[in-house]
Amino acid sequence: MAGYYDIVLGLIPVALLGVTAALTVVGVSVMSAVPFGALVAVGLIGHAMFVNSPVDAREESKSKSQTSHTPANAD
Repeated sequence: MAGYYDIVLGLIPVALLGVTAALTVVGVSVMSAVPFGALVAVGLIGHAMFVNSPVDAREESKSKSQTSHTPANAD
């Protein structure tokens, strides 16, 4: 089963080529269409890196285990 990052990796070239081709078909010059396609691809990369950032499985399990326990009372 493909995960989120597999889908993002597949969408990067699709976005770059697809947006460029779509804009070219509607009449935008290739010199203008390529930066728009690249902007969409960079947006996908930025979303994958900063909005839905990868988390190490060990860190994720640590954070879950720390939040499920009540802190010890030092008194």
